[in-house]
Amino acid sequence: MYRIGLVGPEWSIERILSFSKEYEHEMKFFPFAYEEPVETKDILKKHDQDVDVWLFSGQLPYNIAKKILHSSEKLLYIPHTEATVYKSLLNIMYHTSKLIRQLSVDMPMYSNLLEDALEQLSNPFDQLYIKRFEGEEINLEEILQFHLELWEANETEGVLTNFPTIFQELKKREVPVEWISTSRVDIRQTLKLLTEKVKGLYFKDSQIGVELIEIENFEEIIKKAKSPYHLQHIELRIKNVLLTLCEQLNGSLIEKGYGKYLIYSSRGAIEREIKLLENTVEQLSLESDSKVSVGIGFGETVFSAEKHAIESIQQSKETNNRKIIIVQENGEIIESVGREEEFTYAYRTDDQELLQKLKLGNISVKTFHKIQNLVKRMGWSDFTTKNLAEQLNMTERNARRIVADLCEVELLECIGEESLSFRGRPSKIYRFK
Repeated sequence: MYRIGLVGPEWSIERILSFSKEYEHEMKFFPFAYEEPVETKDILKKHDQDVDVWLFSGQLPYNIAKKILHSSEKLLYIPHTEATVYKSLLNIMYHTSKLIRQLSVDMPMYSNLLEDALEQLSNPFDQLYIKRFEGEEINLEEILQFHLELWEANETEGVLTNFPTIFQELKKREVPVEWISTSRVDIRQTLKLLTEKVKGLYFKDSQIGVELIEIENFEEIIKKAKSPYHLQHIELRIKNVLLTLCEQLNGSLIEKGYGKYLIYSSRGAIEREIKLLENTVEQLSLESDSKVSVGIGFGETVFSAEKHAIESIQQSKETNNRKIIIVQENGEIIESVGREEEFTYAYRTDDQELLQKLKLGNISVKTFHKIQNLVKRMGWSDFTTKNLAEQLNMTERNARRIVADLCEVELLECIGEESLSFRGRPSKIYRFK
């Protein structure tokens, strides 16, 4: 049974739990209520190891969690939709028994939900006052005063708020107010998506994962050893560090000799413990006084997972800082695993026309897809060779050569130049065709 961490205001959590009973045979919900969204940080830090998936009552705590975990893979939130706004408007007008024409609303900076909803209504308000908020440390007192001042000045006839605490406080002061809470349809739909995410995690956990860990230049360590016993002590310390990792992964450790080790586990366990792997690599580097490379491979069989682990460690050695790289069963490569700059690209393709062009330009499929996915991830409509060099950790000269080859086979085109100073040549600007 999968453990679901449920985060949000207490009222939201109670509503969500009332719909969760039909899923109790496959998921167990653990509620974590907060008074302010910023408390999400502490909740995740204390309990992330205790749950398999996090479900949030809205996008605000979800955004905070995403920054903490640097990934959205095990995160899901119940979205506010246009129906949410209409429900709140109907409720406030029903309770006040009047057609409200002046309204104050607080909304997150990242959301256009209110505008999108009201656009479909014809002139719904004479006056609409919107208080925007952003970030994690939200000043609830400031938002409360915003609504109160407008109400006391007779500028508004009601309030819509995203915060239960503000709703309660305005209710005490007999201000017509409605909390913008998620609808039943949104909750039910998200719980269905949650079951799909849980099933996806199940299949990931059942897929085989292999970590290939290599202490580089191990021959030099052997040469420098003062005695056979000294070498054995070094190897014992290395194995002790690896066994700690292996135990956490519930895996099996195999020594291949000359500083090479294999850990067999499941894909899900490996993905959940990337941070521990990073710490292990640092420890191993200190114990051996040498660089340490890691390759991770996933597959349906032990053979395919091992093969992908070997491919990934070769890719890792090509990077200056020995990034942790994963090669998946479908041939896709994940680089900068577990970090904000993580991105995925393929090293093979069935597109014969593309293959022909890459062959003419002497460019690998991996390089092409790596650049293509970087541009997509960064949201660039166009870019310079300097942009590529900085993000891909390569020399600008090498980036210029690759870009020139891609232009030669008409996969890229030069669309202009930019000059950031009076000195030096202007940089050319490129985009994919």
